[in-house]
Amino acid sequence: MFTLHPYLGFNGQAREALEFYRSCLGGTLDLMPVADSPVAAQIPAHMQDYILHGSLTIGPLTLSASDMTEDVGRTHSVTLALTSHDPAQARQVFDALAQGGTVTHPLSPSFWNGTFGQLTDRYGHHWMMNVLPQPQ
Repeated sequence: MFTLHPYLGFNGQAREALEFYRSCLGGTLDLMPVADSPVAAQIPAHMQDYILHGSLTIGPLTLSASDMTEDVGRTHSVTLALTSHDPAQARQVFDALAQGGTVTHPLSPSFWNGTFGQLTDRYGHHWMMNVLPQPQ
């Protein structure tokens, strides 16, 4: 059995991004700056405030991030998909994530009897919101 959770790369913005995501989604944030880590002496001085590892835990979801990933700046090929049964909460989260970003598909009714929207957030990460009817 595996648990899959997204791990996002940033270039000096992981703290800011995770704090932004927490303001949108709620949850508990845990950050380990390079300076507070066992590898601090091996990392250049200008990177001591970078986040070596951060995680935002929202119920069973863990969204992790780091400033220490090598692929920062490459095209993002992953979309973070959120599904909800609460239209008001979904709208609130979608609008919050869209702040400073670009809505690529407005949150609107879909052909599968739900509501769907897409956006790229201010950090260049792609998100989908799918709102489904309450299970019967």
